[in-house]
Amino acid sequence: MAQGGVRVASSAMLEFCGETLQIGSPDSDAAVLRAAIEAHFSPCDALISDDEPQLPHVLVSDMDSTMIGQECIDELADFAGIKPQISAITERAMRGELDFVSALRERVGLLAGLDENAIRQCLDERIKPVDGARTLVATLKSKGCHTVLVTGGFHHFADPVGEMLGFDAVVANRLEIAQGKLTGGLVGPLVDSTTKRATLVGEMAQHGENGISLATGDGANDVPMFEAATYAVAYRAKPLARAAANGWIDRGDLTAVLQLLGIPKTEWVRG
Repeated sequence: MAQGGVRVASSAMLEFCGETLQIGSPDSDAAVLRAAIEAHFSPCDALISDDEPQLPHVLVSDMDSTMIGQECIDELADFAGIKPQISAITERAMRGELDFVSALRERVGLLAGLDENAIRQCLDERIKPVDGARTLVATLKSKGCHTVLVTGGFHHFADPVGEMLGFDAVVANRLEIAQGKLTGGLVGPLVDSTTKRATLVGEMAQHGENGISLATGDGANDVPMFEAATYAVAYRAKPLARAAANGWIDRGDLTAVLQLLGIPKTEWVRG
């Protein structure tokens, strides 16, 4: 994002009705351009940028409701018979109405006593990638992009998902398990919004000032990461995340990111 929080946009890439359009002018203010897009094209997929979009060196992405269509903790709670209670907390946390770490600890605590086998069953029966996720990751990797899945969720889910989608690295929380059951606690450092931002910044450090980063996510805890990214794309996102991003996907699947970056379909790698 531009220094001082002000971005002067030269143009916006807009995916609308199957076509990628470029609109704007050298003097366009980002807020004005965004308002015009919202007024005349919504719902749409768009990316507002100072310059012609470039291939990112690094992709850092959220997992739940971004790379997969579910919130893992909510689905796991269903096996404990408490999905409505936990889903309500998750929704408020993703909207930024609750502190993420406190909400995470509260939800994990409610899972105490759940059999560890429920994790594998949940993975097998409930957890599915969103459309375009594999193609997005595979295509960016084919262009030399390093891909990192970073989530406030859990390694028990994120590691298999990361492998399934082809991510190079995974950063996540770890559930504490004793005698085959969840204790209701977590092990090790907590992954939160600060961690997400630090992961992106750390990954980009080796690329210097000319490094290009792409972040994708959907919730309030993705906002700090979005603010540090060159391109921040909010996927079917909550209002706080969508407002913080300079790109958004409201209509298409995750391959819309490739279109907005200007990568021809002939170069997409079907994951």
